[in-house]
Amino acid sequence: MTTPVYFGVRHLSPAAAHHVRLELDRVQPDLVLIEGPSDLNEQMQWLCHAQTELPAAILAYTQKAPVHTILYPFAVYSPEYQAMLWAHEHKVPCRFMDLPSDVFLAFYEAEAVRAEQETEAEEEDAGRTTEQVYADLELLLGESHDTFWERRFEQLSENYRQAAETFGVELRNSAEDSRERTAQNQVREAYMKRVITEGQAAGQVFCVCGAFHVQGLQTCEPMTDAEVKALPRVPASTTLMPYSYYRLSQRSGYGAGNQAPAYFELLWDAIHKGDPMQIAYKYLTRLAGEQRQQGQLTSAAEVIEAVRLAQTLAVLRGSRYPVLEDLRDAAVTCIGHGNFAEISVGAARIEIGTRIGRLPDGVSRTSIQDDFYRQLKDLHLEKYHTVEAQQLDLDLRENLRVKSEKSAFLDLNRSFFLHRLRVLSVQFGEPQASRQTSANWGEYWILRWTPETEIELVEAALMGETIETAVSFALKERADKAADIAQAAEVFEDAFLCGVPAAADHALKALQRLSVDTAAAEAVSKTAVRLSHVIRYGDLRKFPTQTIVPLLSQLYLRACLTMEEACSCDDAASVQIMESIERINHVQRDHDFLEESRWVEVLTQISQRDDLNTKCSGFAMATLIERGLVSESQLATEVSIRLSQGVPADLAAGWFEGLAKKNRYSLIMRLSLWRELDSYLQALDDIEFRRALVFLRRAFADFTANEKSDIAENLGEIWGVQPEQAAEILMAETTEAEQELLQGLDDFDFGDI
Repeated sequence: MTTPVYFGVRHLSPAAAHHVRLELDRVQPDLVLIEGPSDLNEQMQWLCHAQTELPAAILAYTQKAPVHTILYPFAVYSPEYQAMLWAHEHKVPCRFMDLPSDVFLAFYEAEAVRAEQETEAEEEDAGRTTEQVYADLELLLGESHDTFWERRFEQLSENYRQAAETFGVELRNSAEDSRERTAQNQVREAYMKRVITEGQAAGQVFCVCGAFHVQGLQTCEPMTDAEVKALPRVPASTTLMPYSYYRLSQRSGYGAGNQAPAYFELLWDAIHKGDPMQIAYKYLTRLAGEQRQQGQLTSAAEVIEAVRLAQTLAVLRGSRYPVLEDLRDAAVTCIGHGNFAEISVGAARIEIGTRIGRLPDGVSRTSIQDDFYRQLKDLHLEKYHTVEAQQLDLDLRENLRVKSEKSAFLDLNRSFFLHRLRVLSVQFGEPQASRQTSANWGEYWILRWTPETEIELVEAALMGETIETAVSFALKERADKAADIAQAAEVFEDAFLCGVPAAADHALKALQRLSVDTAAAEAVSKTAVRLSHVIRYGDLRKFPTQTIVPLLSQLYLRACLTMEEACSCDDAASVQIMESIERINHVQRDHDFLEESRWVEVLTQISQRDDLNTKCSGFAMATLIERGLVSESQLATEVSIRLSQGVPADLAAGWFEGLAKKNRYSLIMRLSLWRELDSYLQALDDIEFRRALVFLRRAFADFTANEKSDIAENLGEIWGVQPEQAAEILMAETTEAEQELLQGLDDFDFGDI
């Protein structure tokens, strides 16, 4: 029986991928085994498919919530991928040899439980981990681990296998991982040794694994049948998914990634073509091209000088040819003129890149992934399947210039699709604020695909086989868990936006059930706004609204009956009450079937009562002014009452703060208001003035410069001075005495304010 060949590699290493192929050519094995879950062998055919474009990743995930996942990403320069590609090209059997994915996921579930139970002391007792060894190495050498590896391993023209194996042995001897991590490595190596031993029956076995595991595989005993049966397992599924270079990079948080995936593809091309010295020209000429596309003037002379400088730096730092650090330093000096900011965007595109993988039709996916890509094609959204954010504007109206119904409602169906993904927490589309002031048919989105999108789709598969069924399940579950009508109304509105009538009916029943006991003004007003939105846009989205009108009418009546007493609150609660008043006011104005006189009567009562929160009373008055229901004389009378000497300063200033919350232009134009306010402040003593000042400063805090200028003009007329003089006084820098006054407010006793 021949001795297995163990080839230790670093994941995502171009040199490792190159030397693996050379060694495979030399050994000509009968079986190739690769570190990876042994139950995922069927995915190899798709990874080696002619239409597959890397990067891609195998994803395994648990079938029960909370969903745990494990990812095995591959780039074209992954040594594992090149090994399976060589086997595919030479028609040699190739298999994964590590623990099955359901065992890995069982380990991860156990780790998650243990992490919740661990104390801080237990977390610190982890020994000297491999990560700490890397950190010590970086401190000793004065360069990053990536630069160390590239300078000393990626440039090896021979003896790569021996060098990588030696590094793995020394790392293994230097590190002291936690007991759990050490035990897991021992279990993995015993299982892999079992697969290797069984594979030897086929002849010469060639094993590709992490350099860290080579020594363990050479010395450990294979796992027994009893030990295999004792392995923990959880129900799991697997799929193959496109991946991106950004997700492969360390910047995304991927621990086994490298700092520059796109750069290492350039290095792979140079090494594989037998001329690694070309990497300097490839990197710097592409960077110059990026600079020119961005409008930066980059000459050929600057590129030539950058190449020369990079080569010189490489020699000084002990390299055969420049590594990324040398190229970056040369680019900053010669192309960026000493400023990295000048080349930062171009460098990111050359080093990290925007490449995203693609998989052929028929690849093994979950049903919800198949549905996603089918709809992506049917809705003509395939061009948005990219890591670069792109804007999509939708017109939800029926397009009368086309013949087919599908084309006529294309944008509406796109909206349904994007809202369904949003509800499923699949981050493909992000809605933007409307850019229209009156029209309601426009919708605006920013679309961007990331590998996380694929993972979120897989997680959504637990709720249904298609996007629509998953959304229906999610919405019904949310409706059943709704604690008040505001939450139920949010579910109902989401069902409306998603175009799922059955889920909307379910949410509406939950809303009606909860509405029996709900009287809180905030919950009622929020619910009314959502129902109003559905009624207003129902026809646009082909949604029946007849059953919603009576419910909105009931909620409106309840708001009218309870809003007045709700205003009997403290200042902290007054903010929510004023927001509730504003919501109901908008709802009433949007629908003729809601009786206006009833709401006006409520606003009038709130504005006139002096036993309610004065901010709410002032806000109610402002709302009536906005509706054109308060005359100049009525406002003057109310102001004289509210700002009289018998009213405590904090209550008077609080009323004015509520009044100033809206419709400021109309207030500014009423000179009588400012005359009354001026008279009121003139009559206050020092203590009362300080109390009023707190509220008045808050009331005027968010007035614009133009609004303050208009107020100054009013005060100038009242004081008998030029508007410019009044503005100069009001807008001037505060004096030391005034600063002391304002600082003194911090220590002032405001009682129950």
